[in-house]
Amino acid sequence: MRIEVSVPMMISDCTNGNASFFLHATTLQEALDCLITTYPLLRIHLYSEQGLLRKHVLIYYNDENIAWLKDLDLPLQLGDTLRVLQAVSGG
Repeated sequence: MRIEVSVPMMISDCTNGNASFFLHATTLQEALDCLITTYPLLRIHLYSEQGLLRKHVLIYYNDENIAWLKDLDLPLQLGDTLRVLQAVSGG
């Protein structure tokens, strides 16, 4: 299944300058794995050295934050999207 992925412009240098692109995968977990395999420079921005998603990174599968999903082996459907967001704070 083809899934549309978007990343913030500030890290699009890790995706060959693309802020939006497509990946092919059958499950959400496979899409996340494919994202890092296709664009290995993203790993440092998304995951800690322990392999955990960084606290300031939010990844949305359609309209759901993947942090709240119990299982990432969800089958992908036509029209599904994956959005990477980086939380910012300040005053």
